[in-house]
Amino acid sequence: MASKKAAEAGKRKKEMILLEDKKEIIRKHEGGMRWTDLAKEYGRSASTIGTILKMKEKITGRDAAKGVTRVSKQRPPVLEEVEKLLLLWIEQKQRARDSVTKSFICEKAKALHADLLKQQPGTSADAEGFKASRGWFERFKTRSGIHRAVRHGEAASSDVATAEEFAMEFLEVVVSEGYLPQQVFNCDETGLFWKRMPKCTFITEDEISLPGHKPMKDRLTLLFCANASGDLKIKPLLVYHSENPRAFKKHKVNKEQLSVLWQSNPKAWVTRLVCEVGQCGFWSCYEVPPCGQ
Repeated sequence: MASKKAAEAGKRKKEMILLEDKKEIIRKHEGGMRWTDLAKEYGRSASTIGTILKMKEKITGRDAAKGVTRVSKQRPPVLEEVEKLLLLWIEQKQRARDSVTKSFICEKAKALHADLLKQQPGTSADAEGFKASRGWFERFKTRSGIHRAVRHGEAASSDVATAEEFAMEFLEVVVSEGYLPQQVFNCDETGLFWKRMPKCTFITEDEISLPGHKPMKDRLTLLFCANASGDLKIKPLLVYHSENPRAFKKHKVNKEQLSVLWQSNPKAWVTRLVCEVGQCGFWSCYEVPPCGQ
């Protein structure tokens, strides 16, 4: 118990050194007082006294305002304005659903800083002094409340072993039956979230509390098809959840003139009914020419 109390007694709450005390330490040292004696008198470590003495030019050049109890760095007004304009720019990008990455933010900050210096001739801030460093960016995030948002899409998995086994079996059929590359076709589908924001972006603190803060992910499916020789590419199939979107009606879009074949079902999926041969099937829209034509 005695050793514990002694340890607790030895612990001292860290206190800031007043500016006037720092100046007094410098004056006494210049008068011939040693570091160790100064450390004992002010109850500080020798390393703390050494740090103060190394910064004496900066400390002696400052005057303490009435009521000031600690030294703190004053941020240039131009940087305050840069961060205000930068936050407005980020909010505009949010509304436009544009991606806002760290590099974009830093580049924009430097551009705003340069523009403000041009508008304020005679300012003490140096155009080369603001680098939009990583440290500044981290402090800007804390001050402004912006944070990094990661949007997760749907997870997908595939059976690689089965796919490789099928590829070998298919190759055997092609070779044994004597099919040419022009006669071998492959189809593959992919989902497209055409309103979706990029996966990572910086957003303001308030966005998470707004209704519908999740990014729009209006989905459609595309089916691509081509032969193995690459000399015949089938017109892509597009499957959407609406047969006749309002935009088509408004702008009088003729689906027959689109660069894709338009199909629809409630979930925007490529289903058996979409692909089957028939009046509305995918393959019924094509008449594949014989090999060599």
